[in-house]
Amino acid sequence: MEEITNFIDGKRIKGTSGRFSDVFNPATGEVQAKVPLATKAEVDDAIARAAAAQPAWGATNPQRRARVMMKFGALINENMDKLAEAVSREHGKTLPDARGDVQRGLEVVEFCMGAPNMLKGEYTDNGGPGIDLYSMRQPLGVVAGITPFNFPAMIPLWKMAGALACGNAMILKPSERVPTTALMLAELLQEAGLPDGVLQVVNGDKESVDALLDNDTIQAVAFVGSTPIAQYIYARATANGKRAQCFGGAKNHMIIMPDADMDKAADALVGASMGAAGERCMAISVAVPVGDETADALVERLVPRIEALKVGPYTAGDDVDYGPLITAAAKERVEGLIGSGVDQGAKLVTDGRGLSLQGYENGYFVGPTLFDNVTPEMDIYKEEIFGPVLSQVRAGSYEEALKLTMDNPYGNGTAIYTADGDTARDFAHRVNVGMVGINFPIPVPLSYHTFGGWKGSGFGDLNQYGPDAFRFYTRTKTVTSRWFSGIKEGGEFAFKQMD
Repeated sequence: MEEITNFIDGKRIKGTSGRFSDVFNPATGEVQAKVPLATKAEVDDAIARAAAAQPAWGATNPQRRARVMMKFGALINENMDKLAEAVSREHGKTLPDARGDVQRGLEVVEFCMGAPNMLKGEYTDNGGPGIDLYSMRQPLGVVAGITPFNFPAMIPLWKMAGALACGNAMILKPSERVPTTALMLAELLQEAGLPDGVLQVVNGDKESVDALLDNDTIQAVAFVGSTPIAQYIYARATANGKRAQCFGGAKNHMIIMPDADMDKAADALVGASMGAAGERCMAISVAVPVGDETADALVERLVPRIEALKVGPYTAGDDVDYGPLITAAAKERVEGLIGSGVDQGAKLVTDGRGLSLQGYENGYFVGPTLFDNVTPEMDIYKEEIFGPVLSQVRAGSYEEALKLTMDNPYGNGTAIYTADGDTARDFAHRVNVGMVGINFPIPVPLSYHTFGGWKGSGFGDLNQYGPDAFRFYTRTKTVTSRWFSGIKEGGEFAFKQMD
């Protein structure tokens, strides 16, 4: 059986702890590899090696660092299919979805090719008599990235691209469920010219995470995962004096107004709720049609679209709409929540439980599931399901629909479908959610903007990519400068202050 390695000082290195976690094939339920779980000593050693490599990398001028990003981007493009296959093999998502995973990470790498411009400081000439002021952005030193299972390429790329372009060294701890893609990306970075030790990939569990949070050399921690873990990491990191950006769960609502194009809204909802088996923090999991007539028309259109979805392993080809969930525990949890929805009185329109595929009977597949007449008191509304389940909550008015979205404890993404510009503008301005879509179901911003949620979806003052990444991964130093003139008198230099 394959034994996954760590990536230390530019080489794949076996773990030494003797502890391992199984890496499953989600389509078959079989163990396909084992990944080492690093000890605190291993993490501390990786950090020390990164700290030794960082000064030279930080002193490398931004244009040369940008050239490494340029070569890295080219190598990602050249290896797109290999990376996507690795994502699909461990995560289970379809190959088109896996290519999208890599592509959205690549776009952030492309933005970071502009590091020389993003790292420019400011200058004030003659701010006082003979006084000039200027600022510079300098790297933090060694930083950490802790990334989730659902985007094995995209989120590691979001973290490493900004950190490295700014001149930091990084310790990346990917999810132990999907370790291979991060190692492949590290090797491509090495091929692109990144010096040994500047990026270390350490696999592990809570022991590794706590070692990162408690090590004084780590200056900043970037995390994506569930809200309880995000809160834990943010609290522990900041208590130890570290900068932190921690992004958690979501419960994203899409409001459908009576004047919306119902066919377009239904198409959007099916893709946004069921795509990637619902394992996306930006998935739309709650549809909020305004008025019973709108709700009935929407369900009428959703059912045939949902029933036409094809579920299967990524090896079945590009016509599969989505694959399995990540683990048996995830499948059990999602099916349990579907059962709770039935028990608590929601109308089960399509039932995805008990899906079994010939030849893949032990896979972690859940069929597409649609509920109607869901209320905010139900577990399927309150909890982030992270599965192919869409809940329809009927609202009597636009204000009721808006309040439902705003009262939710999460604030990652939201959307509205309408033909009315005034309604759309009002929604965008008033809703207390970090990313908003107008006739656009999954409003993930492009790489030169930034990604981040509000309320229980995000902890920290700065977001994940775009200009915020350069702010997060650097600190500003401001210099106030005054020079004195030298006046030669009697063969000696006497100095006087310039007035």
